[in-house]
Amino acid sequence: MAVSVSYRTYLLEQMGRIRPVDSRRMFGGLCFFADGRAFALAAEDTLYFKADDTNRPDFEAAGMGPFMPFGDPARPMQYYELPVEVLEDPDQLAVWMAKAIAVAARAKTSPRSNPKRN
Repeated sequence: MAVSVSYRTYLLEQMGRIRPVDSRRMFGGLCFFADGRAFALAAEDTLYFKADDTNRPDFEAAGMGPFMPFGDPARPMQYYELPVEVLEDPDQLAVWMAKAIAVAARAKTSPRSNPKRN
């Protein structure tokens, strides 16, 4: 799941034009953060954005599929491959990034990820 240095630099430049983004190496790939929220990941020089029912149709309409780190279609992650043309168009990228960051914000406050303690 390696990511080349040149691809990492390219991603940070493209997304950094929209808003401040940082990255961290995770499990052989990269995880991207905006406002402290993990909204994207990269593996094998492919970028994936966080998805849920609100933005998944955008990815599916573009013919993009989910990230499957284990190769098992029954176990996809909720990150979908970003179309290359979106990454290269700052106006489109801004919209897709905002949606993915919103998904990350909702996930961070979901009952499953933030259980109440008694």
